Amino acid sequence: MTTASPQVVLSVAERVPTTRRYLMCEPRHFTVEYVINPWMDPSKPVDTDLAIAQWTALKSAYESLGHTVETIEPVPGLPDMVFSANSGTVIDGRVLGARFRAAQRSAEADHYRRWFLEAGYRDVTMPSRINEAEGDFAWTGSLLLAGTGYRTDPAAHAEAQEVLGVPVVSLQLVDPRYYHLDVALVVLSEATATRPAHIAYYPEAFSAGTQRVLARLFPDAIRATEADAACLGLNAVSDGRNVVIAQESTHLITELQANGYTVLPVDISELRKSGGGPKCCTMELRG
Repeated sequence: MTTASPQVVLSVAERVPTTRRYLMCEPRHFTVEYVINPWMDPSKPVDTDLAIAQWTALKSAYESLGHTVETIEPVPGLPDMVFSANSGTVIDGRVLGARFRAAQRSAEADHYRRWFLEAGYRDVTMPSRINEAEGDFAWTGSLLLAGTGYRTDPAAHAEAQEVLGVPVVSLQLVDPRYYHLDVALVVLSEATATRPAHIAYYPEAFSAGTQRVLARLFPDAIRATEADAACLGLNAVSDGRNVVIAQESTHLITELQANGYTVLPVDISELRKSGGGPKCCTMELRG
C-alpha cells in the first residue's frame, strides 16, 4: 500500500512570472454569422464595438504585466480572426501553422503564415493535417498536450512532434461544448528543472482514459467545476503567477488564489458569443 504525497501549495511569493510575447488581432470585423461550435447563434445580436473594447482591455492587461503584444491586421470577411491562438504554435522559434476544419476559417491560416514570415520567422511549417494550433496544443514546458475529438486530427499530433521537436501527449475531448483543448485545460505554470508544470482542467470534458492520464501526469492539478468551464473560465492565460481569466469563473478564481496565483478577471462576454475567451485571443510567441 502506498501513501499519496501531500499537495504542496505555493505562496504568491513563490509563484514566478515570466515575461511573455503574444500575438493578437483586433476584432474589428467580429460578428457571429455562422455556426461551427455550440456557443455560436447568429440570431443573437453582436456588439462589435463592445467586443473591441473588451479585447482592448485584455491587451492592456497583458501590457500592464510587462508582456509584449504584437498585432496582426484583421481582414474583412474573417470574423473569427480575432482568435489568434487557433492559427499557430510557436516553440523555440519554430512555427507550426494551422489548417482549419471549418471552411469559414480556412483563409485565416495564410494571413498568419505571412505575418510570421514578415516578422522574421524562418522556420515556418504549414501542416498537412487539420490542426487548430494552440486551440488544441498546450505547451507545459516539457510536454505538448494535444487535444482531439472535434477539430484537430489525431495524426496532427505526430506531425506537431516532428515539426516542433517536442514530446506530445494526446488527450481525447468528449464534450462538444469544449471542442478545443484550450476551453477545457490551462497551463498555469510551466515545468522547470526543479518543479513540474501546474495545470487546471475540467475532468468531464475528457474521456475516462484521458482523465487517468491527466491525473497521473498532474496529480496536483486544480480541477475546475462545470460552472467554471461553462463560462470559459479555463480559457485563461497565465505567466506563471498572474492569471487573466473570465470574471464569472468565481470558483476557479478562488482556487487559483489559494494556490498562490494573482488573478486578473476580465469581461469577455461579447467574444464568448463565438466560443472564445482570453486564451483564444492570445497566441504565445515562444523564442
